Amino acid sequence: MTEVLERGSAVPLYVQLEAILHAKIVGGEWLPNQRIPSENELNRLYGLSRMTVRGVLTKLVNDGLLLRVPGKGTYVAPHKIDAVSPAYGGVREQLEGLGYSTTTQLVSCALEAPSSGVRAELRLGDGDEAWTIVRVRSVQDEPISLHRSHVPAALAPDLDRHDVVTGQLCVVLEESYGLPMRRVREHLEAHAVTTTEAKHLGMHRGEPALLLHDVISDGQGRPFEYSSIVFRGDKLRLRFDYER
Repeated sequence: MTEVLERGSAVPLYVQLEAILHAKIVGGEWLPNQRIPSENELNRLYGLSRMTVRGVLTKLVNDGLLLRVPGKGTYVAPHKIDAVSPAYGGVREQLEGLGYSTTTQLVSCALEAPSSGVRAELRLGDGDEAWTIVRVRSVQDEPISLHRSHVPAALAPDLDRHDVVTGQLCVVLEESYGLPMRRVREHLEAHAVTTTEAKHLGMHRGEPALLLHDVISDGQGRPFEYSSIVFRGDKLRLRFDYER
């Protein structure tokens, strides 16, 4: 890839510039989190108008390759881990399969009266209790997701005696309580992290994240786990594959 614009080419100059900058990013010349030259610097380097350069940078930002930081400049976007929904494979197993070192921290495991929203998802009565398990998952010692899981106490009466840190909660529920995962209903939305979430994830309050809700049911359609997972959007993206 030449770094010189071919002004006699039929390929528009802005397309050539995009290809040059794209090659610098994917080829590793510009590294993740590295600040790239400013619009003025690129303008002088390639002899293009500032508007043309800005348009190319905006395209690369929209493609997720660059990141604009107000008052600081434009940076190469940090590398994001590609994962599928936990309904298709545990997050930890996926990460370790990709060669990442993972750790899980148990924040709390308590029996409590769930909120009305949790009661509705798990079809619980007003007096029914549920286990609330909160865990933080880290990759390479950096927090990447915050997991909150709710399980009806009547279906798993001594759940707090089981290891849900090194072991998978879904495995514990199936092997110890006869609650196999047969159906999963989930929805994904954009989310601004709360103060508590920010503290656990090493973020600032209000920063954007991904919020995934899961309702897991057994073969009889009985919901036995309701989970919400906050993923750091700057570290991980979820992939959904469909085949007809």
